[in-house]
Amino acid sequence: MKQEYTITVYTENQVGLLNRIAIIFSRRKINVESLNTSPTEVESVHRFTIVIDETEEVVKKLCRQIEKQVDVLKAYYNTNEEIIWQELALYKVPTDVIAEEVKVERLLREHGASAVVIRKDYTVFQVSGHREETENLIKVLEPYGLIEFVRSARVAIIKDSNGFHEKLKEFEHQQPREEVIENEYLNKGQTIFTM
Repeated sequence: MKQEYTITVYTENQVGLLNRIAIIFSRRKINVESLNTSPTEVESVHRFTIVIDETEEVVKKLCRQIEKQVDVLKAYYNTNEEIIWQELALYKVPTDVIAEEVKVERLLREHGASAVVIRKDYTVFQVSGHREETENLIKVLEPYGLIEFVRSARVAIIKDSNGFHEKLKEFEHQQPREEVIENEYLNKGQTIFTM
């Protein structure tokens, strides 16, 4: 049975890796609902957070395929119950409506919205939460002239991930980052790699 899974991929920060991971999904005709990349607490390691709606069997196979990529350290998959996650949403509404309609201000407070930008022509509010919460505020603001809405990709932390943090630290210790040093005495275009 299909359900929502969050795939967390720990990688080295290499150019072209996002494309290679995206190809794994497109070849299998799997739609990515959300994709986020960010640094981790270890300097040379990045994290991909990918949300898909699939069966567990398909997700397991995907993780194995992703881990075959040279720059991938580890790929995990989790259900929503096994992670702590949030998304950020921004809403642009006409400022005159907010100023005139006290109801709107009360609704925004009830939904935990805070003002990010206030201009004469529009005001931008932000809300963080789960998708249902951010989508609910769209419905609330539409009658008041919602101009624009945008939502970020999911950010998630695995509830039970203590062990991998230590493995990341070990990886950083064993695999110092390569630095590229230009040598003025070499021919143009040649570089020396040092560890």
